[in-house]
Amino acid sequence: MMQLPASLPNASSYLGLSPEGKELLPRAGFITLSIIMAMFTVPAIVLNSTVIVVSLMNKQLRQPLNYALVNMAVADLGTALTGGVLSVVNNALGYFSLGRTGCIIEGFSVALFGITSLCTVALIAIERMFVVSKPLGPISFQTKHAVGGVALSWVWSLIWNTPPLFGWGRYELEGVGTSCAPDWHNRDPNNVSYILCYFLLCFAVPFLIIVASYSKLIYTLRQVSAMGCIEGGAAAKAEAKVARMVVLMVVTFLVSWLPYATLALVVVSHPDAPISPLLGTVPVYLAKSSTVYNPLIYLYMNKQFRRYAVPFLLCGRDPWPSEEEGSEMQTTVATINNKVSPS
Repeated sequence: MMQLPASLPNASSYLGLSPEGKELLPRAGFITLSIIMAMFTVPAIVLNSTVIVVSLMNKQLRQPLNYALVNMAVADLGTALTGGVLSVVNNALGYFSLGRTGCIIEGFSVALFGITSLCTVALIAIERMFVVSKPLGPISFQTKHAVGGVALSWVWSLIWNTPPLFGWGRYELEGVGTSCAPDWHNRDPNNVSYILCYFLLCFAVPFLIIVASYSKLIYTLRQVSAMGCIEGGAAAKAEAKVARMVVLMVVTFLVSWLPYATLALVVVSHPDAPISPLLGTVPVYLAKSSTVYNPLIYLYMNKQFRRYAVPFLLCGRDPWPSEEEGSEMQTTVATINNKVSPS
């Protein structure tokens, strides 16, 4: 049998086999992975679709910040429909069913949607920092800023995910061979140079922006709380409410993406590191699971959106009593702004 060059994908990989012809995972393992992925994918499709539809149906939700939240829902929905659904199907089959061309399309689509979502998290982090901390003085986050940020997230993702389609880098099977992504393993200088740029600009930069922005936000909240003179304990309430949302967003970001980014960095820097296919698959699935976390955070921590989304999901029924009009988060931010603004 003719041996494929090392730079090309081995045909046996698309059949769920290692280059030596051995099964990458027992049949029961593939079925288990398919079930796990379905448990994340189905809710992700339902919840992200709800965020999009409800926001389009209700003018009250068309605020500048919500543009970013809806953009995140669009990106997460795209990830769920491409990477999530295909992972469910391919794991159920036990191999990647779409061949080399399908691998390129799937890898590009998932990477495009995933990095767009990641950039949108960074956009929201920047917005919160400028609104609450005011590092450059009072700045109003307007519709034009939101639209510009949303457009930038897609353009940035497109710029750095397109090169493998034209020869700089490539998309390849990953983990147990049922999904595709940028090729972290190939040691060809052309591929390594792309991966290093990709890791730096699409993972490291958004991560540093998120950490820096939220660190500044938490610092500001602690300063406001330390003043201890806001009526009715509003400072303590503001710190607790905003800090919970901040911590939750940061934790879900870290849980979802940091293991995948770490694995990629390890593979690039130590190509001979013994990483089993199953171990390489876990971070991939954690990253794809992020598609369900963001709409859950939006649903349960934004009262204004919840008032419209819950009846939509439950066909008109609302199990919770009606709440006061307006967003509690807007009141919280306004209170903080009044306190930290120079007199």
